[in-house]
Amino acid sequence: MSVNYGSKRIVTGAHYGLRDWLSQRVTAGLMALFTIVVLAQVVFSRGPIGYEKWAGIFASQWMKVLTFSVIVALLWHVWVGMRDVFMDYIKPVGLRLVLQIFTIVWLTGCAGWAIQVLWRL
Repeated sequence: MSVNYGSKRIVTGAHYGLRDWLSQRVTAGLMALFTIVVLAQVVFSRGPIGYEKWAGIFASQWMKVLTFSVIVALLWHVWVGMRDVFMDYIKPVGLRLVLQIFTIVWLTGCAGWAIQVLWRL
C-alpha cells in the first residue's frame, strides 16, 4: 500500500508562509539599516541638533529616496503583520474584510502623507 502525503496535502490559512516570513525579515533589516544611517548622521554632526540639522539630514535627494523606501518597507511590514493577525484571530469573514480594507486605506493615506512631508507637495 503506497501513501503519498506530499501531493494531496491541504494547507489551511493564507498560503503565504515563507514569502511573508522573508518579507518581514527583509523589511525589518532595511528599517534597521536606515536607523543606523540616521543615527550615524546625528552622532557625527557638529553643533546643536535642531530643526536646521534635521532638515539638513533629509535635504539631499538620496536621503529622501532612502526614507521613502523605508516608509514603503514599513507599510508593507505593517500590512503583512496586520493581515496575518486578522487571518489568525478574526473568524467572521465580513469583519475580517472590513478590517483589511480599513488597514489598506489607512496605509495608503500614510504613504500619501509621507510623500507630502518628504517632497513638500
